[in-house]
Amino acid sequence: MPGPRPQGDHALTSAERMRRLREKRKAEAEDKPPDKPAVVIRYRHPKDRRSRPEQWADAVNTLMDCLDRYQQWRVNLPDSLVDSALAERLDAMLELRDLVDQLSLADPPRGFGRD
Repeated sequence: MPGPRPQGDHALTSAERMRRLREKRKAEAEDKPPDKPAVVIRYRHPKDRRSRPEQWADAVNTLMDCLDRYQQWRVNLPDSLVDSALAERLDAMLELRDLVDQLSLADPPRGFGRD
């Protein structure tokens, strides 16, 4: 069969040959300085094309949805947790509803003479 003769009393398996090849390439890479720096792949995030007033309205709606879920959580707390630290923290979150209502009433500027 073509190929090098075995080094020893038996031929190497495929896995042993691949291990030797990887070790050889690793040793060569360590001896030689890299020609080019490693490639860095950067992913671009899609651009948010909503206007600022739309972003504001979406943020306020998200806050309102969160507060509604906190309210449901507070209402559905078991009796054993009604006077717990968890209930106090939920109440503190629900006190922010007035601030979120004020934020929803804000009229952000549209800009570029569109006001």
